[in-house]
Amino acid sequence: MANQVILDSNLSLIYDMGMDINGKPITKRKSYNNVKTSATPDQLLQVAQAIASLQTETLTLVERSDAHQLTV
Repeated sequence: MANQVILDSNLSLIYDMGMDINGKPITKRKSYNNVKTSATPDQLLQVAQAIASLQTETLTLVERSDAHQLTV
């Protein structure tokens, strides 16, 4: 059976920057590296909301990206 180990975790906050001239939404992504791999989704959401409260733009999405190593 294969085992999985989280090597690295990143957190991305996506902000709403309004609309372009064609009516399509414009977004801005701010990424944070070296996120604690043991952080729970609730903890990450609290951090994202705290960071977003310091911004003038509206937070629309929070993403977590993990890099995994698979071993046999």
